[in-house]
Amino acid sequence: MPQDLRNIKITIQYDGTDYHGWQIQNGLRTIQGELTRVLSLIDGREVIVHGSGRTDAGVHALGQVASFQFAHPHSTDKLLMAINGNLLPDIRVIRAEEVTDDFHARFSAKSKLYRYQIFTGRVLSPFLFRYVHQTSYLLNLNAMHEAAKQLLGEHDFRSFTVTPEKDMDTTRCLTSLHIGFDHKQELLAFELSANGFLRYMVRTIVGTLVDIGRGHLPPNSIPEIFAASSRVAAGTALPAKGLTLVKVDY
Repeated sequence: MPQDLRNIKITIQYDGTDYHGWQIQNGLRTIQGELTRVLSLIDGREVIVHGSGRTDAGVHALGQVASFQFAHPHSTDKLLMAINGNLLPDIRVIRAEEVTDDFHARFSAKSKLYRYQIFTGRVLSPFLFRYVHQTSYLLNLNAMHEAAKQLLGEHDFRSFTVTPEKDMDTTRCLTSLHIGFDHKQELLAFELSANGFLRYMVRTIVGTLVDIGRGHLPPNSIPEIFAASSRVAAGTALPAKGLTLVKVDY
């Protein structure tokens, strides 16, 4: 890296409802596109922003991470304020720090934690509807917990993603899968941590567990779904709005 460039790491929160995902797309509003626009404006040159990974359209983040090379001598505190001052309020940089030259938001990441929330009540608050999926089905939590245990560990998750390339490595290690129910708020929350996630993987895992909770699939169907190596073997991928990237570990 040239000596006049610093390597900056930022942690970002965003409401993904009105965005077409993370990745820059011509003519569409994206998280990476907005950050690129603002950082290039501040630095007076094109700034390339690397994210820890892509979030799909409608997915939210509490702790997305990005890195970029920056020339302006702003302190990180002033840089944070400058970035936020040029963004719409549905994106906020909550932390900015200078890091070593070998740090890369994507390639340095060790694991990620996602949360998927489902509202199980009858009347969904307007203050929640952008961030949860609503279902009226009665769900067997015991069956879902039993099935969740079979998902843990290293497996080929090809059945839980969409049209991967034939030679693509779809093996991931799911290190934790916690299912919790808040009776007062009528919220069912799934928290999944892994060394990496495939496209739609979290939403398909949760959708499969919901299908098991509804009785559409037996709790012991997970090994068969893995063995099938086919998307049609798993359950429905739930809508994006219930999904949030909680944090990235390095």
